[in-house]
Order: sequence, then C-alpha cells, then structure tokens
Amino acid sequence: MDERVAKLEAELAAARREMQDFTYTVSHDLRAPLRHIVSYAQLVQEDAGPQLNAEVQGFLGTITDSARHMGVMLDALLELSRVGTAPVQLGPVALQDVLQGVVDGLRAQQAPREVRWRVAPDAPMVQADAALLRLALEQVLGNAVKFTRPQRQAEIAVSFERLDGAVRLTVQDNGVGFNPAQAAKLFQPFVRLHSTRQFEGLGMGLALTRKALQRMGGDVAISAGPDAGCCVTLTLPAA
Repeated sequence: MDERVAKLEAELAAARREMQDFTYTVSHDLRAPLRHIVSYAQLVQEDAGPQLNAEVQGFLGTITDSARHMGVMLDALLELSRVGTAPVQLGPVALQDVLQGVVDGLRAQQAPREVRWRVAPDAPMVQADAALLRLALEQVLGNAVKFTRPQRQAEIAVSFERLDGAVRLTVQDNGVGFNPAQAAKLFQPFVRLHSTRQFEGLGMGLALTRKALQRMGGDVAISAGPDAGCCVTLTLPAA
C-alpha cells in the first residue's frame, strides 16, 4: 500500500510539473509572435495608412486589438498556473483582517461611487494561505462590486457561519445575477455570461477563486437568478 501511494504521489507530481511546463510554454513562447503581429500591423498603419481606405484601416485596428487581447488572456492563464503550482503556506489566518483590507481597497477604487457594505464582525480564524485567501476574496468581492454597478443603490453583504471544523463565508449582492442553469460554467477559465460592452473582464475570476480555495482544502459555490443578485459561498478549514 505504501509503495502504491508513493507511486501515485510521484505520478501526481510529474503531472503537475508537466502542466506547469505546458502553461509556461503557452504563456511565454506565444508572446514573440504576438509582439510581431502588433508591431507589423502598426507599421502598416503608419507607412501605408494614407493610402488605405477606412475599411482596411479598420481591419488593421482589429488585428492589433485582438493580438493585445490575446496577450492579456495569456497573462491570466499564467496567473492561474501560478495559483495551481505555487508553494502553499497554511496556518491560522485572521479572516476579518484580510477581508477588511480587501473591502477598504475596493472602496478606494470605486470612489466616488457608493456601495453599501454590510460585513459581519468577528469573523472566525481560518486555516489558510494568506496570499491565496486575499486573492480569492479580491475576485469574489470585486465581482460583486462590478455586477452591482447598474443598481441605483449597490448592496453587498458578507456573513459567516461556523461549521464542524470549517468556516463558511457568504457574499450576497443585489446585482444583475445570471441564469442559474449556467452556474457550473462560471468556474471554467474565460467563461463569461455577459458581454464586454456590459461588464469588463476576462471571465477568469471564479476559476482563480476555486483553484485557490481547493489548494487550501476549501471550496466555492455560486447561485443566482436573472436580475436577482448573486450569492457566492466560500468554505475554508477552521483554524
């Protein structure tokens, strides 16, 4: 049994290294061709721009914008890889302090827009990696701020529940929500349920959140309804 476990652990470590190498290759080796696409498209615009009609100039602009967007997507893919492979330092973390720091940062970013925050006091201590926990909270609370933007009065509530050996953190907002049948898709990279004209972003936030929570022995779930707000639940081991 010990030999079998050791073999499985070695195979898992090898699979992680292979995935890390693959993601690094995709994220770095594709950058040179992208830079060439952007650079030469700009050279054509500068040198031949006056000789091109508006339609062709629009084509060149689309090429440039698409290449730059792909670069941003590669950055996001690399970040997801880092979250999945970086060393994890688990220990007791003051959830209230991390949460308050994230909320304060979002308040400063959104000023002068007013968001009504209702954060329950005295959050329990959790067993977590402080950096991964902050990342997860930034993604979830950042989404709540973003998707409540159309509301005249945005409201975001954060509550806690002590379970047997775990802590459940719930983030409820009054934002635009979404079709609940599509909830599972949201944890996949680059999945969006709203157009970029409505809300900015790549659709990577919940994928990063789940990866971070799983590496700390926790998990995340989401529920919502169309125009009925969204509820995200993060579960972490108690300290």
